[in-house]
Amino acid sequence: MEHQVQRVRDAFLSGRSRPLRFRLQQLEALRRMLQEREKDIVAAIGADLRKSEFNAYIQEFLTLLGEIDLVLEKLPEWVKATPAKKNMLIMLDEAYIQPEPLGVVLIIGAWNYPLVLLIQPLIGAIAAGNAVIMKPSEVSENTAKILAKLLPQYLDQDLYVVVNGGVEETTELLKQQFDHILYTGNTMVGKIIMEAAAKHLTPVTLELGGKSPCYVDRDCDLDVACRRIAWGKYMNCGQTCVAPDYILCESSLQNQIVQKVKETVKEFYGENIKESPDYERIINLRHFKRILSLLEGQKIAFGGETDEATRYVAPTVLIDVDPESKVMQEEIFGPILPIVSVKNAEEAIRFINEREKPLAFYVFSHNDKSRGTIPAGGGCHTVTPGRAAAPLSAWLVHLRGSFKVTGCSQGTVGGQLVKRMIEGTSSGAVTVNDVVVHFMLNSLPFGGVGSSGMGAYHGKHSFDTFSHQRSCLLRNFKREFVNKLRYPPNSQSKVDWAKFVLLKQFSKGKLGLLLLTFLGAVVAVLVKAGYF
Repeated sequence: MEHQVQRVRDAFLSGRSRPLRFRLQQLEALRRMLQEREKDIVAAIGADLRKSEFNAYIQEFLTLLGEIDLVLEKLPEWVKATPAKKNMLIMLDEAYIQPEPLGVVLIIGAWNYPLVLLIQPLIGAIAAGNAVIMKPSEVSENTAKILAKLLPQYLDQDLYVVVNGGVEETTELLKQQFDHILYTGNTMVGKIIMEAAAKHLTPVTLELGGKSPCYVDRDCDLDVACRRIAWGKYMNCGQTCVAPDYILCESSLQNQIVQKVKETVKEFYGENIKESPDYERIINLRHFKRILSLLEGQKIAFGGETDEATRYVAPTVLIDVDPESKVMQEEIFGPILPIVSVKNAEEAIRFINEREKPLAFYVFSHNDKSRGTIPAGGGCHTVTPGRAAAPLSAWLVHLRGSFKVTGCSQGTVGGQLVKRMIEGTSSGAVTVNDVVVHFMLNSLPFGGVGSSGMGAYHGKHSFDTFSHQRSCLLRNFKREFVNKLRYPPNSQSKVDWAKFVLLKQFSKGKLGLLLLTFLGAVVAVLVKAGYF
């Protein structure tokens, strides 16, 4: 393993991953792989998770294709140096911030979305000019094998390497020195990753999930809320890190939610859910048995059917759930939706804050009587689809192409209750009146806080995560007389002038340059006159 990592580092040190043209070529090659080998990859994902071809494309391919399109368009702008403000001391010198690659990056993927959770960070690492070692999850073995086969056929084989294997191989990888590690998975393994990285002072990005709560206010469109919650919860058989883990609501809403979710499940998957091509399976027997253990002693409102032979667990809703029960102590990561009763929103906030910070927090509320206002420059958009029947994921990913996106400076959202829920809690992300879809918007950073992770990626945030913002100051040997202000011996007059010279910052504007030139001349005259 040491030899393999060194080979990748040698390739990085050769410098060929740095040129913009090379990065763009590699990203275009990655896009070709997704397009040309779509059926092979879809078949592998289907074998791992019993995911239909349509679901695999919507949930994984569209996100990646949209990400690549964005990076190809914006990367020439992202790689440019940013001018830095200057003070009088360096007014005629050059100061800028230059993004540069970190070096050799390790990306450890996850099995629940085995393509997107490996390739999406890879896109950012390539864009930033790094070399990359990828470790797909061995749990989704079919996808891991096909990626190990295909990636070397399209990408530089020395700079971008796939390492397959289990715990032993991952352990050996973590003994090596990397310049950044991005891991997607659970908190327990996240701690192991961070401990190993600390030995080399390697920075990490950890995407760790957690129990993402969903508060349903009595003042909301319950039909729409339950449909969206059911979609996010049961997609991929509940094996989604940002799926709503449990519902918090007033007790009077519990039975209504159960009924509406039940109706939605029938609408989505039909009378015989086991035969639906849109309903996946639990990844393996170990996870199947873990999920079954979460049902023990619970009051099942509907669902609960299981089949060990096919690892089938029906969409299930639990009611009157004890907050201290096992199902509320760990991330469910399966198609089980507990409902916990609270008296009001304030109790819901306390309930959330008494637990670890989640990866996502969802709030459903009209709260029409007192609407809040988005400040100027806030994220209000009108989205006009190019095709009326386009799937949700499709038009979220391709906003720049077939769809018109119009920004607005002011708008309304939620209201005082929503504002209180957002300000009173902490989470990696918050989405109001929907679930999961924030993951699909690559202008938003995706990441956790506290035990749900650290760092973020997606879009420009991926480029920033895998880049070092290098400070650059280029001076010449002229105007040495000005430096007498900082050379010994010191005096009070030097201190007074230094305050003025060093604490005033100027941009490159014409007025700033004229003022700087004038002040520089004054200082020069004073220095030559022996004032200092």
